[in-house]
Amino acid sequence: MFSNEAISTFNDLEMSLYNYVIKNSDKVIYMRIRELANETHVSTSTILRFCRKVDCEGFSEFKVKLKIFLDKDQTPHLRSSQESLSEFLERTLKGNLDSYIMDAAEMIAESDSVIFIGIGSSGILAEYGARYFSSLGKFSLYIKDPLFPISAKYLQNSTTIALSVSGENRFTVTHINQLKQEGSKIVSITNNQHCTVAKLSDVNVPYYVTEEKYNNSNITTQIPVMYILESIAREINKH
Repeated sequence: MFSNEAISTFNDLEMSLYNYVIKNSDKVIYMRIRELANETHVSTSTILRFCRKVDCEGFSEFKVKLKIFLDKDQTPHLRSSQESLSEFLERTLKGNLDSYIMDAAEMIAESDSVIFIGIGSSGILAEYGARYFSSLGKFSLYIKDPLFPISAKYLQNSTTIALSVSGENRFTVTHINQLKQEGSKIVSITNNQHCTVAKLSDVNVPYYVTEEKYNNSNITTQIPVMYILESIAREINKH
């Protein structure tokens, strides 16, 4: 609401008014212009000039825009870790997750090597998955650069494990297409089975938990992914 360009035009009185508004926004949206003038020790004309500098025709419009700004800026409710875990466990017990894990493990067990891919937090889990699988005797590596060159001869009889919460990340989709064209089989772990990544896969393991975003970042729990990765690795170890 208060752009850098607008703030740079404020004089001393307007800057004092700005500082008061920032610190008392929840009160200002209910004030009359004369009440704000008394509280900030400025004239009503200064307030109106201030409003025009932030693209408002008057104080009434300023209050409306300020309220909208405050409503948008409300910190979203974060679910507790217990809620996320309980949701996953409940759906795991009622769903077909075990059968998906078995299908994935069977395909991977027949492969000579495993390649993990993912972006962001999924990329961190891709690295974890590669290390966990390798620790249990299945040679694995992870790649986080979709343009990383790989010779087709090294992808023969390999399986790629793609991790993506939304299943729509364009970098992950591009990466899958490249690896698939070079002959690698695709296993994906996503939050639902109707996404692009799932449709490109030979086997998809969906886990279905409530997706969460905070400050434009996807913070959906990754507990199900860790559970699925470890379950697949332990199942492969039985073969």
